[in-house]
Amino acid sequence: MTAARVLVVEDDALIRESVVAALIGAGFVVESAGAAEGVPALAADFRPDLALLDVMLPGAADGFALARALRRERDLPVIFLTARDAGADRLAGFEAGADDYVVKPFIVEELVARVRAVLRRLGRLPSVLDLGDLRLDEQSSQAARGGAVLDLTATEYRLLLFLARERGRILSKTQLLTQVWGYEDYDPNLVEVHVSALRRKLEEHGPRILHTVRGFGYVLRPAEPAVVA
Repeated sequence: MTAARVLVVEDDALIRESVVAALIGAGFVVESAGAAEGVPALAADFRPDLALLDVMLPGAADGFALARALRRERDLPVIFLTARDAGADRLAGFEAGADDYVVKPFIVEELVARVRAVLRRLGRLPSVLDLGDLRLDEQSSQAARGGAVLDLTATEYRLLLFLARERGRILSKTQLLTQVWGYEDYDPNLVEVHVSALRRKLEEHGPRILHTVRGFGYVLRPAEPAVVA
């Protein structure tokens, strides 16, 4: 299965750029626009697996109208982005066919997690993640390196999966606590202990790919395949 495709329509350039960068970093293929005009044609060419739509768009069509227009052509999951948090606004979003509704300001990592949750629920995410000699099977919650199955605890597997999804990106202890354990007000030594155990198990079957960036956090950089001359 190829990487999932996400269409982002958001008129705020800073928000749009940060969301696009985070989605690309998480392995998605992304197209974006700053207004509703021309988006149906863009979607017809791009054929996204999911659309992230700002509700308050410039021009005649808001995000709700754009969602209805896109869904006339094909069944497309939609997550609305909005600054409006009133119950009536949420109800309007779900009546317009929202699969989720995210209120601004939001944490970008949480938005990416919500995108994954919707796509996974609809069977539009690959269940096997291959990164160099590392393979993670989300169906069986099993990881292998160089063909050898790794003996990981449930927490070590979740940690490795998050690092793998965010491969190449430096992640702080706070980010790891929030995304893997679900909270951030906790002893950061918890992260160090699990990273050390995970690193040891990974290095039983190959060179170091889980690196510490002092003062910043941790990053997973999959080993490049050897080139035979």
